[in-house]
Amino acid sequence: MAIVLLGTGVVGGALLKLLNTPAAAKVRLVGAANSRRQQTDATSLASRSLREQLNSQGAARDNAILLAALDASGAASKVIVDATASTSLASRHAEWLALGYHVVTANKALAGGELPSWRALQAALANGGRYGDSATVGAGLPVLSTLRRLRTCGDSLLTLEGVFSGSLSWLFNQYDGSRPFSALLREARKLGYTEPDPRSDLSGEDVARKLLIIARNAGFSLGTDEVDVQGLVPQSLRALGAEAFLARLEELDEPIAELHAEAKSRGCVLRFLARLNQRGRARVGLVEVPLTHSAARLYGTDNQFALTTTRYNTQPLVIQGPGAGPEVTAQALLGDVLALA
Repeated sequence: MAIVLLGTGVVGGALLKLLNTPAAAKVRLVGAANSRRQQTDATSLASRSLREQLNSQGAARDNAILLAALDASGAASKVIVDATASTSLASRHAEWLALGYHVVTANKALAGGELPSWRALQAALANGGRYGDSATVGAGLPVLSTLRRLRTCGDSLLTLEGVFSGSLSWLFNQYDGSRPFSALLREARKLGYTEPDPRSDLSGEDVARKLLIIARNAGFSLGTDEVDVQGLVPQSLRALGAEAFLARLEELDEPIAELHAEAKSRGCVLRFLARLNQRGRARVGLVEVPLTHSAARLYGTDNQFALTTTRYNTQPLVIQGPGAGPEVTAQALLGDVLALA
């Protein structure tokens, strides 16, 4: 099979390393691109320093040339791998599928975006293209694949609850009131657990996209406006530039400290949860949970997905594990590519 890789950042770079392992022996890279440059020369693509080279070398971005490289490959399976967070690229997924390419992606902007885009994606899949989306939820944890298998067997999702963000999981697993929340947030950013602008995580919008992806795969036709998102960024900090926001992180400390103290007085801890009930009501936000709650016992960047279904009714089916990290996300991308063989 032949692939074109769009995005050579942290996740794309990790995928390039995997493509140089025996596990990817059946996969031929015929094009790679970052946001400004691309490469289709076989010798350059084989270089282990391809990611670094693209920072200063290569032709200007042109999707038509990348698709032509796929067409010229003669491969039975032609795959576009989107390892970006670009909304504009995500908007092309349905078009590429309709043209006969397969798409494998970590990009949540289409499946977790506006409902008409989701419906366009489903219509495009009717043409025979396949959509590998394991990396969009839980960094490749078997959430979507398990849900689809259950539905194929006639089961139905009733409720869903969990911690869907590795960065927010780490922050509230660590936070006990002894250190300011802003200090932990700066540490998380330094460790690479958050986006460069942590508001991308704190807003809850990323968690909401994941919740929409799962809900839609379960048969709930939810629009983006049907998810109640209670983010952690106060109105006064939302319109600032990234550097200005980072300089004012201490303004987050007092509100979260007060919530923590209230939760502690009731024998609870804070967790940033996503919830979906049987009526399709979806909510994302910070809540108190008792120490006996499964989300209170998470570690590090763990994600947790608790699925209550018609058959898993007395006890939910729980899927848990690391939900952040370029290596596991890249592995999910490669797994979806190999599943096309």
